[in-house]
Amino acid sequence: MAKVKITETVLRDAHQSLIATRMPSELMEPILDQMDEVGYHAVECWGGATFDACLRFLKEDPWERLRMLKRHFKNTKLQMLFRGQNILGYNHYADDVVEYFVEKSIANGIDIIRIFDCLNDIRNLETAVKACNKEGGHAQIALCYTLGDAYTLEYWENLAREVESLGADSLCIKDMAGLLLPKQATELVEALKKGTKLPIEMHTHYTTGMASMTYLKAIEAGADIIDTASTPFAMGTSQPSTDVMVAALQGTEYDTGLDLDKLIAISNYFQPYREECIKSGLLSTKVLGVDVKALKYQVPGGMLSNLISQLHQAGKDDKLQEVLEEVPRVRKDFGEPPLVTPSSQIVGTQAVMNVIAGERYKMVPKESYKLVAGEFGKTVKPMNPEVVEKILKGEKQMTDRPADHIAPQLKKFEEEAKEWTRQPEDVLSYALFPQVAKDFFEYRDAQKSGVALSSADKANKAYPV
Repeated sequence: MAKVKITETVLRDAHQSLIATRMPSELMEPILDQMDEVGYHAVECWGGATFDACLRFLKEDPWERLRMLKRHFKNTKLQMLFRGQNILGYNHYADDVVEYFVEKSIANGIDIIRIFDCLNDIRNLETAVKACNKEGGHAQIALCYTLGDAYTLEYWENLAREVESLGADSLCIKDMAGLLLPKQATELVEALKKGTKLPIEMHTHYTTGMASMTYLKAIEAGADIIDTASTPFAMGTSQPSTDVMVAALQGTEYDTGLDLDKLIAISNYFQPYREECIKSGLLSTKVLGVDVKALKYQVPGGMLSNLISQLHQAGKDDKLQEVLEEVPRVRKDFGEPPLVTPSSQIVGTQAVMNVIAGERYKMVPKESYKLVAGEFGKTVKPMNPEVVEKILKGEKQMTDRPADHIAPQLKKFEEEAKEWTRQPEDVLSYALFPQVAKDFFEYRDAQKSGVALSSADKANKAYPV
């Protein structure tokens, strides 16, 4: 048995999960050279919500962050999370934008691109995988783990075959809600290994308290890589602790070979920042515990807090239980999609509206319409035909690849952004978040022209809420 490899998430998913992606680059930089000496398989440090948060809240250029990370990580591969045809945004983009984003990500320092689709629709991954292959990057496809009648071991085995045939270099199970139990982890890894010879990586969250046990059973079944986080930003809604998992595997046939003293030194570096985040309210104790109720309703932590907020704004706090019971029904009507961005928000919001209106699908947000119309791709099961008719009112569902309906966009974005473009990558920042990027560009130009930061801006940059 080969040694288990570790992907460290403290620079991306760990702080995205615990402090809303607010860790600034200046906090990261002093520890990066030490992290580079550890011998991680990879460091996940970019993509996901970091791009938006850099521009919107931290007043940082995400591309400059990536270049800074690359300067320090001379021996360690850099990994990012990429939402397939959505890139890092919330809508599908044309193929030319996806290709250019992949090209620039790799050119600026990314080695491994983890690509996923909220519906596990392989068609939405094709362009990104091909572009990654073309640029010489490592294309990893992440399959969103969820439960339901359609998600059998045979389903996962067949999907693994499709992943390999698409040209992926590795496969990841993305368990965003901590739903994967230890016994099921054994069965899942065994099924995946029947379908593919690609390396298998496991990604989960500690939300339900199962993650460390799940990792151990997955490792025993043949998983090659696990995602963990430096201890101060581990557990709760984040990943299991890197230090703990490395210690647990020491002296076994799965020994990672990593030096625990080096890992503890890194944890010691992040510990004061954790304490500051708790004091400032950035790190809430609500995300540090575990909640096994997520197994019952399959509602990820972020989705649950969003449901509570929507009900509170409507003055319907007492309807939470009804909404939690409605979520699985809406999900079934919508073809049983995995609950991950953006499908989790779509299903959750529709459940809230169904309960508040007192009539199912009386109110339908445009995102629900787009999902039912097939604009996000194909769901694993057919949707409820009565619900489809009620929402689409006779319009036909899209059955081909959604991006085939999007004309090339890159030249349009280049034209729109030319006033603020100071580097080629600025066009991509604008393409994903036009107004947020424009605000950042104006801020950046003001800084370069010597306009001083106001005290409010300084406070927001250090510890934004």
